[in-house]
Amino acid sequence: MSKWLETISLDQWDVRYEILRAEGMTEPPYGGPLRRHLHEGDLRLNKLQFDGSWAALRLWNFLLTEEQRLRKARSEGMKIVGTMKDLGTVPVMAYSLPNVVAFYPDGAWWIPCLMERSAGLLAMADALGIDESFCPVRAMLGAFQSEDHFPAPHLVVCSVGAICDDFSAIAQRLEALGQPILWWEMPHRRHPDPAEPSVLLPGGGTAPRMLVEFVKTQLQTIRKALEDLSGDRLDDDKLSEGIRRANRFRRMLNALRQEVYTADRCPLPSLEMLIAEMLAIHFCSDQKESMQVIAGLLEEVRRRVACDEAVLPSEAARVFWVNPVADLRAMNYLESAGGRICGTDYLFTHALDEIPENIEPMQALAQMALADPMVGSAVDRAERIFREVQVCRAEAVVICRIPGASHGATEGGIIAQIIQARLHIPVVELEVPPVSDSMAPTLQNRLDALMEVVKERRRNDLCRN
Repeated sequence: MSKWLETISLDQWDVRYEILRAEGMTEPPYGGPLRRHLHEGDLRLNKLQFDGSWAALRLWNFLLTEEQRLRKARSEGMKIVGTMKDLGTVPVMAYSLPNVVAFYPDGAWWIPCLMERSAGLLAMADALGIDESFCPVRAMLGAFQSEDHFPAPHLVVCSVGAICDDFSAIAQRLEALGQPILWWEMPHRRHPDPAEPSVLLPGGGTAPRMLVEFVKTQLQTIRKALEDLSGDRLDDDKLSEGIRRANRFRRMLNALRQEVYTADRCPLPSLEMLIAEMLAIHFCSDQKESMQVIAGLLEEVRRRVACDEAVLPSEAARVFWVNPVADLRAMNYLESAGGRICGTDYLFTHALDEIPENIEPMQALAQMALADPMVGSAVDRAERIFREVQVCRAEAVVICRIPGASHGATEGGIIAQIIQARLHIPVVELEVPPVSDSMAPTLQNRLDALMEVVKERRRNDLCRN
């Protein structure tokens, strides 16, 4: 018989935590009650609905203890590398060395959400000349200035060229404030000319071979910097093993995505799945533990599917979600409207694709870097989304515009046009600020309306049949 698993509030997690402890739950060193993060300033937890499993608790505790993990690593002599605007490539190189930890300073963009602006990072960015006309990743400026949210990295690398204009401006402002940055250039990915030598990229796209070779030279610069920092040689054997470890994580994460997004009844909420997918970028500063976190989620999901347990009913509308949300609460809005996530493009699909293991490792990493959806055209990205929307049988698409983001002004419209013209399913564009409380009724109403459109289409299909 089917079993309904309701999501729970932070207050309910207090009770749930004690039950799990009484049942003999074994926690990792960073474990503990979820509420402690509220006392540490993560005020948004009080407004979210969570999955009630031990695996979900481990996921949240892993996410919310990254700062402590980084500070501990630095105090123990590990070398800390900030990989800005990278979304998955340089961390694979960094974690190929035993004494290097990589993290993602851009992740500070969620601090205004989690701390409900109490950290003042956006105000700091304002004072530094980066105002709200820029994307919320400007919070990174305040995080670097305050040194309250991550330790000072030993090395900061940042791609430049075919990247978000907002981010480029913010990173240049950071350098002007005195933060040394190792820049590496990412060229715009174009289609090969007729008869031009080309390379098939992870994820299915193509690029001229000359672009792959150029990116490889750029990554060689980072390779040398990592060797100088670590005092260890980053040879091909180490890189190949690093790629194999990254691929083990990606296979596990993709197995989780497959189980959750294809199940008849959704076995894990979209909020926890968003967090899980984000681990692919830099492993939340602990590659080995991130694999254990995903393994725990996968085990719980498979158990639920086998027992016909789910967090959402089978009639929940299948929604493909484009772009990560600045406010995590938006994922709760979708499910309260009657939707479920069946597929995603959170701007880093290349960090989900397996890296080629049958070619020279620097060549493989260059190919992966060029597969980044943000370094090609919006049409290229829309084409991949179109293919994945078909495969996952989505009934609707939500495109989440990132406030102030330069790449969001027209890209969403291009994606929407292609999806609607070819599949004739409803598409809605939303803009979600870092704290969406004032807009909650509007966002909820738009998602409710989208779900009603899906239901009406279903009724019409039944009548035709």
